[in-house]
Amino acid sequence: MVAVEDKKDEGEASATSDEFFLKPDIFFLTIPQVDGGTNLSIKASWSQKLLYHDGEFSLCIPFCFPEYVTPASKKIPKREKIQLNVHPGDGSEVLCKTISHPLKEQKRKVECLSFSYESDVLAWSNTDFCFSYIVPTSHIFGSVLLQSPSIDDKDRREMFCMHILPANHQRKQVFSKSIIYVVDTSASMQGKPLEATRKSLCIALSELDPDDFFNIIAFNGEIFSFSSTMKRATQELIEKATRWTDDTLVVGGGTKISLALDMAIDMLSEAHNSLPMIILITDGSVDDERHICNTTKSRLANMKPLCPRIHTFGIGLYCNHYFLRMLAMIGKGHYDAAYEADLIESRLQRLITRASSTVFANITFDTFDDIESVEVQPMNVPDLSSEIPLIISGRYNGNFPDVLKARGIIADMTSYEMDLKVYNAKAIPLEKIYAMQQITIYTSQSWLLEDKQLETKVADMSIQHGIISEYTSMALFVTETKKEAVVSKQKKPSSKSGSEKDEPKTLRLKVLRNIGNIGFGNIKATAENIAPGFHEPKPPEAAEIIVKAAMDCCSQMCGYCCCMCCVQACSKVNNQCAIVFTQLCTALACFGCLECCTAICCSGSDN
Repeated sequence: MVAVEDKKDEGEASATSDEFFLKPDIFFLTIPQVDGGTNLSIKASWSQKLLYHDGEFSLCIPFCFPEYVTPASKKIPKREKIQLNVHPGDGSEVLCKTISHPLKEQKRKVECLSFSYESDVLAWSNTDFCFSYIVPTSHIFGSVLLQSPSIDDKDRREMFCMHILPANHQRKQVFSKSIIYVVDTSASMQGKPLEATRKSLCIALSELDPDDFFNIIAFNGEIFSFSSTMKRATQELIEKATRWTDDTLVVGGGTKISLALDMAIDMLSEAHNSLPMIILITDGSVDDERHICNTTKSRLANMKPLCPRIHTFGIGLYCNHYFLRMLAMIGKGHYDAAYEADLIESRLQRLITRASSTVFANITFDTFDDIESVEVQPMNVPDLSSEIPLIISGRYNGNFPDVLKARGIIADMTSYEMDLKVYNAKAIPLEKIYAMQQITIYTSQSWLLEDKQLETKVADMSIQHGIISEYTSMALFVTETKKEAVVSKQKKPSSKSGSEKDEPKTLRLKVLRNIGNIGFGNIKATAENIAPGFHEPKPPEAAEIIVKAAMDCCSQMCGYCCCMCCVQACSKVNNQCAIVFTQLCTALACFGCLECCTAICCSGSDN
């Protein structure tokens, strides 16, 4: 990772054709000048969140090697190895549920579970590695993990990470809610975005409880609401609202987010004995986004005791996802996005389900009396949902208490408090775990405050942890070996000292496309009602061939001479047969050239 030196104009590509995301899970990179017989070793490392559903944590890692990526050779040693270490961190009991591969338990202690698998195989694995476990509990619980910064960390403050988990099978113990769906119906939402949004909205309405209240606000250049007041979620009104969405949620006009959001907050100001919430869905970016954030922050601060929660959902690449993330943080809500049209429905339903499953709200922590200074991220503590654990991280100076008390309210509107025990995290790399969360939060804050120091801080964290950010780019480097350096010295004498000549030389070849950056929205595209930027630039020809071969190798083997089936078949042909095939192809080529010469030279044409 390298810091971005020059600001690019909006929409200007900084890419070359040598690297490309063919799909979200397939990255294409050209490695030049690989000689035949060379052993090419590739090491990939990444971080990903554990999935959580019904009290079960799960991890799924790609471990499937399709036939088209297997080298065509008669004898290649195939050895698979998996090492799995599970660190609860706080001494919680862990019960394994699902294991896709035959792992052997090596160690079982309170602080760590260790499993391994290693085997010589005839064919590579065709099954992804999946592992799941549960932490059995009958009540809401959590803990705090502490850790000192690493030597390379520029921030020398101590680190902490708090996590709060819902009780198992707590799905029914959720807040009654007063919910308003604020939907963008500008012309850019035409087609799949609006269709998927409308379908998700109808499903959400059907899942409301009889004690819930709801309303729908559609906005483009104008505002359209299902009702002027909140309505109880009776079967009759839900059916009426469903018909209203079919008739009213049609595209047209521009994008006026502020008016629709203000109307929703006004409607929820009188909500009682229920949790007020807004779900904002948009694909556009507007020029008053900072004003919206500041105004919303002021309004929510004056609404007690339960201010409206704001959950945001971004569609495509033209909306400002950092604005939506910041708006959700201000409103103690959740944020999600869909960068592909096919993912809108599933991810939007996930966000609505998460928002509708709140079990612990208005969460506060005891004052850190013995701590000199403390920074908590996110600043406004979100509510705990039964669908996902709550993670709060930060930095501090001073002495952290042995027990931290968390307070809030539960679904019956009564107070609830719990003790969070504090543990020293030895085996868990806290710095890496919350780095991505910190980078996205700081980026959102730097956008809102237009703070250059925060931008520099994000860039430093990005480079330190190897995580893509808006203020860094990925670069390709090459390091000359000693042997190559000696050859180069023989060709061109140098005036440098001998000690300097023997050192490997590192060169930066090029800066690659900002493949992970999403930018800060495109106001011009939104004003012109351009459809969400789901598409990507056209990939290189070689990459297209790989994807086509992956989708249907055998059916297109006649169309591509590099088809893996053809390559594998030729690799099994002996030398004598290969010579015969070569001579036959040469003869056919000669006949083709002869026919071409006859048609051109002997046709009597002057052309």
